[in-house]
Amino acid sequence: MAVRRLAADQPTTFAFSADNRAWAGREIAKYPEGRAASAVIALLWRVQEQEGWVSEPAIRVVAEMLDMPRIRVLEVATFYTMFQLQPVGRVAHVQVCGTTPCWLRGANDLKDVCRQRIHGDQHALSEDGRFSWEEVECLGACVNAPMIQIGADTFEDLDRGSFEAILDALADGRPVTPGPQTERMRAAPAGGLTSLLEVPEADTATEELPPTGSGDRPAGALDAPRGDADDLKKISGVGPKLEGILNDLGIFHYDQIAGWSPDTVAWVDEHLKFKGRIDREDWIGQAKVLAAGGETDFSRRASADSETD
Repeated sequence: MAVRRLAADQPTTFAFSADNRAWAGREIAKYPEGRAASAVIALLWRVQEQEGWVSEPAIRVVAEMLDMPRIRVLEVATFYTMFQLQPVGRVAHVQVCGTTPCWLRGANDLKDVCRQRIHGDQHALSEDGRFSWEEVECLGACVNAPMIQIGADTFEDLDRGSFEAILDALADGRPVTPGPQTERMRAAPAGGLTSLLEVPEADTATEELPPTGSGDRPAGALDAPRGDADDLKKISGVGPKLEGILNDLGIFHYDQIAGWSPDTVAWVDEHLKFKGRIDREDWIGQAKVLAAGGETDFSRRASADSETD
């Protein structure tokens, strides 16, 4: 790991804004007495959010607030590369991913743009002090390589032209849109979808059900419930959506399910999103208990939950 040192030129003082000092007090209060040092990363990050970087006076202030030796706070700030130890551009500090996928896809072109438009050296400010840049390790969007990060936003699928357009917009104060800078949808294939192009049958099950009274339905299917329909959700594995599907199939009562034959199970199974669940969750066995007026462990819990609601 490269040695990281504080910048040679330092401000004389640092102070949290009133809001940030109040926030820091709440953050420190989260930890037991004597454990305030646990808040060191959070406070250093708030320093960076306020100032853009972490200065030596800020390290002193954080150390005093957390009752820590100054060297311990310095160790944290210099260890974690997310902390900037020198001033960064007022408008943007550009982090260019240089790890293998981005390098193979053109990260060197992005670094050349930074050298030409910002500064020849990393961590150095542009002439107007508005921009700075650095090369970093993997930013976690390898499929969208090459990419950069500015603040909390990532910009992906870049080339020299699209990167320069982002810098132009930032310089002019115009908004920029994070994410892929091509027509790609997030991390989908660059040339468009190649799979999952058809809607799964289960997603349109209720539209494909046999019409009421169809001869394809097994014996025992009803056009309407006999009086009040049973609460099929008391069967473990049947939720509101599946209950609706079963009702559309003409199944409203426990005794109907209790009397299913293997052929009926196979027919109903064709209309469920996850086939095999009837046998796997023993719907028939549960329905027999409920049809006889008994309760299962699941139906008992379901009844208790409904009374609580």
